[in-house]
Amino acid sequence: MCGFSGFFSSKYLPQNTEQTLIAMGRSISHRGPDDSGQWWDADAGIGLSHRRLSILDLSPAGHQPMLSGDGRFVIAFNGEIYNHLTLRSELEKVAGVDWRGHSDTETLLAAIVAWGVDATLKKLVGMFAFALWDRADRTLTLARDRLGEKPLYYGLQNDVFMFGSELKALKAHPAFRGEIERDVLTLYLRHNYIPSPYSIFKGIHKLPPGSYLQINAAFDPDIKAYWSVSETAESGQKNQFAGSEAEAREKLEQLLAQSISGQMMADVPLGAFLSGGVDSSTVVALMQTLSNKPVKTFTIGFREEGYNEAEYAHAVAKHLGSEHTELYVSPQQAMAVIPDLPHIYDEPFADSSQIPTWLVSKLAREQVTVSLSGDGGDELFGGYNRYFMGQSIWNKLDRLPLVIRGSLAGAMTSIPPERWNSVMGKVEHLLPSKLRFGNPGDKLHKLAGVLASDSPESLYLGLVSLWENPSNIVLNSQEPLTMLTDRKQWPEVSDFVQRMMAMDTLTYMPDDILVKVDRAAMSLGLETRVPFLDHRVVEFAWRLPLSMKINNGQGKHLLRQVLYKHVPETLIERPKMGFGIPLDSWLRGPLREWAESLLDEHRLKQEGFFNVAAVRIKWQEHLSGQRNWQYHLWGVLMFQAWLEQQ
Repeated sequence: MCGFSGFFSSKYLPQNTEQTLIAMGRSISHRGPDDSGQWWDADAGIGLSHRRLSILDLSPAGHQPMLSGDGRFVIAFNGEIYNHLTLRSELEKVAGVDWRGHSDTETLLAAIVAWGVDATLKKLVGMFAFALWDRADRTLTLARDRLGEKPLYYGLQNDVFMFGSELKALKAHPAFRGEIERDVLTLYLRHNYIPSPYSIFKGIHKLPPGSYLQINAAFDPDIKAYWSVSETAESGQKNQFAGSEAEAREKLEQLLAQSISGQMMADVPLGAFLSGGVDSSTVVALMQTLSNKPVKTFTIGFREEGYNEAEYAHAVAKHLGSEHTELYVSPQQAMAVIPDLPHIYDEPFADSSQIPTWLVSKLAREQVTVSLSGDGGDELFGGYNRYFMGQSIWNKLDRLPLVIRGSLAGAMTSIPPERWNSVMGKVEHLLPSKLRFGNPGDKLHKLAGVLASDSPESLYLGLVSLWENPSNIVLNSQEPLTMLTDRKQWPEVSDFVQRMMAMDTLTYMPDDILVKVDRAAMSLGLETRVPFLDHRVVEFAWRLPLSMKINNGQGKHLLRQVLYKHVPETLIERPKMGFGIPLDSWLRGPLREWAESLLDEHRLKQEGFFNVAAVRIKWQEHLSGQRNWQYHLWGVLMFQAWLEQQ
């Protein structure tokens, strides 16, 4: 795991190219604290900078930027190629390769020499992003892994094409402009993250997952896809798994074990995050079967009721025999992270579970350099509540006139979430497990907001949105089209639930979940790996019928069957709990003064980004307890905190 950056220009080279490259690299030194390197060709106008976190081949043979054996290509690489030893064996049969070390970067270069970029990308199993310079053709290639685990930004600024693992690196170049894109700010308010291919700055983009970009001196970038979630979903649904559930369970366990085995490859200490939920428990259970010593596992806990999973993680760890470390975090420790969030995430980002994610990463980094996580299980195997509630909600809504839906929504929101929580808590024991949710008041208010939906697609958009009309909140803005709002870009999957899962895999997962984990962990020099996102697991998951994912109102059916071979069902079965913090009460209590300073009416007017009245109304309603606007407000607060640091 590393970080890289660079620039390409036929018109502009900084007076001191080396110092510019060093500055770009230094800005992301947290991604690679072990080594640094620069390479440039002044005649071609190209420069590459690299920061290395040594995971495989800790020797100088793994130094980057790295030249291919024939001298034609130069690469700056971030990530891991889990099948690189298999690729080495294949390369040795078709080409005489004189290996200098045993890094996966060297393997990748040799593969590109032998097979070319496109064919090589299709052979890779891994998470990665890289910049490749072809010295013969004078062409730059930027590439990103299939599911978007590793980040890659690029853009043209003042006749300089610049790129890097984080925006910090681009900002370190003297040609960077850094003009905030108001239209993109509307997307941020809708989702509390910025969806690809946009970034917060004009002219700067994220390279889509599963694609590569090639550009020459004409500066007309050509983006090509080498793998597609949409095509995988469409193909999988047309060619569904024909075996029995038992055969599917065996195949899934085999694929997960294969993925985890490859991802346990490291020359440094390795462990795993463990929440005690289905996904992380499955990863740790299979890791333990593949290890001859106890796996190191990590979790954090909160004393606040409704936010603590540590006790469940402890029980699972004890059963599996992992070497478990847990830390109970005080509100003061958690809130101490907040001032650093704008710098860690580099552009506005407001998934509040970023705080516990950073804390558990810090805990793990004290003992290991690599940690596996259970991310991706919800999107692939039907774990989110909206999957097994969405279709049912739409079927009921479609029968009701809009006027009745409006009255129902008003009745639901007239009761504050805290009162709903209290009422539901008293009758929870009478409800079936599939109707028991954490924070039911928030979910009922969310449901009220989508009662006016006119189609399943608009219902889904409502479920994944915060500010309903963000262009009314951001001054002088117009909300751009995204994959979520342009239905022509939706995968052609007939089942509504499966479409939601595909859309989450295309949007929410790479732009929120994976961003959250990557930036938090890499800010501490910790590499994270995600076994569920091995593309072979993803492709198999999309061949499964929905009944093997959601069964009797419960998600992750087949995945649970794999887990229950290793962990008793009684240790796992409980209402789904998000990885969250008591943000609503913190904003009314210990964070109130901080939030008030950022939401000050005069300050908001002077900065000129937001409809001041709309923001202040939500703030006052939240403080009074009339409504719980924690997530809407957190988005505005994280932008304000980010803006303060610009």
